[in-house]
Amino acid sequence: MQWVIAPMTAQDVDDVYEIEKKCFAIPWSRESFLREATENACARYLVGHADGKPVAYAGMWFVLDEAHVTNIAVHPAFRGQGKGEAITKALVQLAADSGMHWMTLECRKSNVVAQNLYHKLGFVDVGFRKRYYADNNEDALIMALEHLPPGNPENDPWLVREQ
Repeated sequence: MQWVIAPMTAQDVDDVYEIEKKCFAIPWSRESFLREATENACARYLVGHADGKPVAYAGMWFVLDEAHVTNIAVHPAFRGQGKGEAITKALVQLAADSGMHWMTLECRKSNVVAQNLYHKLGFVDVGFRKRYYADNNEDALIMALEHLPPGNPENDPWLVREQ
């Protein structure tokens, strides 16, 4: 199986939206993903393609020097194969390449699998958001990655280069 991670394009949005609906009780809308891909200058999204088909995605927003993770999802049929770890690592590297200094995210308190992955990648627990998730009022664990890897700005696909 060929596995490629690339920036999300408008052509990926329908597949990303289908993954979103399979993974989350209250999914983002298709229109939200389209805006993230085409209009939001602060958004960066990656899509993992298995044999050319999107099966995972990860996104973040840039706020000053912070990369805030908005969502990470892997199609249920492709879980347990390291794709979540691979796309999360790629997102962390993209944040570093883009000049960000740290990352934050929220994770359901009950999602121990995701927490274990984030801890493995160096995220630490920094707080809670009470009743953060609207579907069941579950608390969110706030996690932060305070030390990003060395950045390589030349690898940032969104970098604007003067001619």
